[in-house]
Amino acid sequence: MKKRTKEFAKNIIRLCRRLPDNRDGRLIGNEIFRSGTSVAANCRAACKARSKAESVSKLSIAKEEADKTLFWLELTKEVEIVENTLLDSLMKENHEIIAIIVSSIKTSRKRKQTTEAKI
Repeated sequence: MKKRTKEFAKNIIRLCRRLPDNRDGRLIGNEIFRSGTSVAANCRAACKARSKAESVSKLSIAKEEADKTLFWLELTKEVEIVENTLLDSLMKENHEIIAIIVSSIKTSRKRKQTTEAKI
């Protein structure tokens, strides 16, 4: 997951480099850049967490950031700032990353409940 989200972050950076150098491109680019790269940073932090609770917290932040990124990508597509072909693969990967993160959060919470039940 760390590798996949890091690749996603690099592709987000590449997209931001292709946005137009006007007000729309800069403002939306800043939002996409910030949230898109944050997904990878928070997934990495989740892997290095000191506890399951901290890991779930970091994954939850990564999910929020991925959802924000998806919003900005959708908006960029709808107002036709760049070619849709650039956005389609990023949006697909973004959906898949969100699904993986949600699944990871559910699994971690389920394991925590199972462990607590045994105590």
